[in-house]
Amino acid sequence: ETLQRIVSTLVNKNDEIHNFIDMLNHTISNVQINSSNAISELDEEFDGLYSVLHEMKGSMANTIQQEEARKIQALQDQLSQCSRALESSEELLELAVQSLDIKNPVELLEVENTDWMCVRQVVTVASAFRLSLKPKVSDSMTHMMVDFALEKRMLQAVKFLPVPKAPEIDVAACLVADNCITISWRMPEEDSRIDHFVLEYRKTNFDGLPRLKGEQHWELVDYIKATQYTLSGLKFDTKYMNLRVQACNKAVAGEYSDPVTLETKAFVFSLDSTSSHLNLKVEDTYVEWDPTGGKGQEKIKGKENKNSNTASPKRSTNSPRASARGGRDRFAGESYTVLGDTAIESGQHYWEVRAQKDCKSYSVGVTYRNPGKFDQLGKTNSSWCIHINNWLQTTFSAKHNNKAKTLDIPVPDRIGVYCDFDGGQLSFYNASSKALLHTFRTKFTQPLLPGFMIWCGGLTVTTGLQVPSAVKTLQKSENGLGGSTSSLNNVA
Repeated sequence: ETLQRIVSTLVNKNDEIHNFIDMLNHTISNVQINSSNAISELDEEFDGLYSVLHEMKGSMANTIQQEEARKIQALQDQLSQCSRALESSEELLELAVQSLDIKNPVELLEVENTDWMCVRQVVTVASAFRLSLKPKVSDSMTHMMVDFALEKRMLQAVKFLPVPKAPEIDVAACLVADNCITISWRMPEEDSRIDHFVLEYRKTNFDGLPRLKGEQHWELVDYIKATQYTLSGLKFDTKYMNLRVQACNKAVAGEYSDPVTLETKAFVFSLDSTSSHLNLKVEDTYVEWDPTGGKGQEKIKGKENKNSNTASPKRSTNSPRASARGGRDRFAGESYTVLGDTAIESGQHYWEVRAQKDCKSYSVGVTYRNPGKFDQLGKTNSSWCIHINNWLQTTFSAKHNNKAKTLDIPVPDRIGVYCDFDGGQLSFYNASSKALLHTFRTKFTQPLLPGFMIWCGGLTVTTGLQVPSAVKTLQKSENGLGGSTSSLNNVA
């Protein structure tokens, strides 16, 4: 026995080492991939910087060219104005010189008669005397010079961004309740540059470090601003959940925190179609009345019953589901029943049932593992249920051992079933309001299976649910009250 324990421990250790080796090889591969990605991103950043600089250079060169054109245009306008004034002045000077050269009085008199023409000429060229002989603009372009000394120093100071440190998950502050997980974390040191957090989670059946093989992909919740987050509406169809968090600033994400593994214990089962009544169409968590299901199938049913004790070589007879099925015959007659495929042997469990609006009659409850194929829920001393009959008028009752107690309360849309095997208690609740409908109290002496009867319509079963906190609270207050199973007392 000691050697067997040592061998078993060594096998487990080897499995852990293999898993760790796989993780190391995966990490090496990721380092290479991430390094290549980082170089690509660096190239993109520098290409973006080059693009910005090239665009800025083009824009500034265009500004210089526009200033050049403006100055040349101003000087050319001034040059044209001066040329016109000079031309007028030269004409006047030529006329004046000619007048000064006249010696004959007669000719001079004729010139005097044209004095008015001289006056007009003087007026015409008067603007020439008002011309500014200073260029309107200078030839200097120093105001278009740049000094990138500061920018160069800034570029030379460019380094890799400071990566946020990995957050630390506060396991003591994490809470798993009501199919919700509240996870809380903190930063190892204050970092004002943190913009948001990223939470990743995935389901697993292993309680150790995350594995690479056979694991589901990480689900992601992005842009979390607080250091706490609640994942709600989860179905706990695995034993555990891995969670990890990373911090992000505006440009880069840090390393993930060390992953934590939280237990997500809940009762998970499917409907066992192999033993359901032939008039029922059964899927994993849905059963529907099928009035034509039994026709022409008696031979098939007989063949199934004949081979029902032969176990599949691929099915382990030690599994809860295999042991729950056993060699049971199909339900027959008016027992339109289907059972769950997983037995309850200990602990507290909870599941919910929703009926279609057109259901005429249905029952929800539990039974010992090997009911007779003609047995109906609540009509034997080994089954307990609540029954709803919508035919003609609605009746609502609790049934056990062929005794019924009328429940004078409205029938809820969803029914929650709470089973405390060790405490000997089976309670039914309004799944929405968590109001108690009825409680059976007894001592369970055999494993129990969830049971469902239906006539016309369909039932949807929801599993993978934890016992709701509201139900736990009601159970605490209810435990002081007594109830007899045989008298079907309703403990409220």
